[in-house]
Amino acid sequence: MDILLTILSAVVVLGFLVIIHEGGHFVAARAFGVRVTEFMVGLPGPSIGVKRGETTFGVTAIPLGGYARVCGMEPGNMSPHLKAAMASVYGRGTALMEDVARDCGISDDEAYEALEELTEWGTVCGPKKSDQYNVYRTPGFKPTRRQRRKALEAGSVAPTYVEGEPRRLEDVDAAFAAEYRQQYRSLPFWKRSVILIAGPGVNLLFAIIAFVLIYSVIGFDYQNATTGEVSHITVSPLKAIEAGFMYIGMVVQAVAGLFNPQTAAETVSQSTSVVGIAVMSKNAIEAGLTDALFFTSMLSVSLGVMNMLPIPPLDGGKFVIEVYQRIRRKMMSLRAVNYLSWAGVALFTLFFIVMMNQDIQRFVFGNW
Repeated sequence: MDILLTILSAVVVLGFLVIIHEGGHFVAARAFGVRVTEFMVGLPGPSIGVKRGETTFGVTAIPLGGYARVCGMEPGNMSPHLKAAMASVYGRGTALMEDVARDCGISDDEAYEALEELTEWGTVCGPKKSDQYNVYRTPGFKPTRRQRRKALEAGSVAPTYVEGEPRRLEDVDAAFAAEYRQQYRSLPFWKRSVILIAGPGVNLLFAIIAFVLIYSVIGFDYQNATTGEVSHITVSPLKAIEAGFMYIGMVVQAVAGLFNPQTAAETVSQSTSVVGIAVMSKNAIEAGLTDALFFTSMLSVSLGVMNMLPIPPLDGGKFVIEVYQRIRRKMMSLRAVNYLSWAGVALFTLFFIVMMNQDIQRFVFGNW
């Protein structure tokens, strides 16, 4: 039972932080008109969820981590056959990859590349596990109340589409342009940057709000060093915000220590993996609301700061790629982005293994 409570505590705390982190990306993307096809709590895999508009909200089989699938974030240049491939699938409703290749007069490989990119855009639905071949379909769509209301105000009816249903495109160029405008890659540099930074930014904002609640609303016990008298006090919101920024600065300094050969070992030894987070989450929740809020805010800062590291596939790494592309005025190749991402994953996997071993020794065997 104790182990189950520990796991549940980690799921609750990490799940909440993931929701607000990915929620930052989601809100920023939708504010700029970018399509988001999935908002999931958990690692990619089998999932259950509810579709609202064009977004499926749900939870996956492993509810640790999470993601918001912002469309059009695929690296590299666009396929030159996207418009023709879209027209082919929409005309057919349900189409084999080979059908699209013949319709467009291109090779199967070129058709596959274009169709997979359109799938990333949310413009078409990719093959299902039950499909024997590479089958692509038009996406289903049920308008939200807001969309139905806006359509009625305009004197029309918001359309409802069934997945795989053929759709007549009166103007292919206009239809493709409308799809492109809903992609991350169509935005100017500053809007793409806002979407990337919004996730870590919301984590840091939550921590500041939590500090204000703890120090200015709930209050804390203070012991007079001279008399030993303990009193419950509160401070001004400005002082609480100042304390929050001071803590953020301390975390930034600690994380920077990971990349200093003289302090890296000490920084790693003072860090913890998901095992330690689970144990500390349980202890904080059992200690009460204030301790749980304080621990969650500290963890939120760590999540926000770590995600701003300039290492792909973290948000900070993606931002650095955006800056590089802005300066060079050309897209970084898919191969280069993949190499950088693999290197980043390898680095963090190494950190994770070392920290996991520490936590097992510390929390499980108690002999660290």
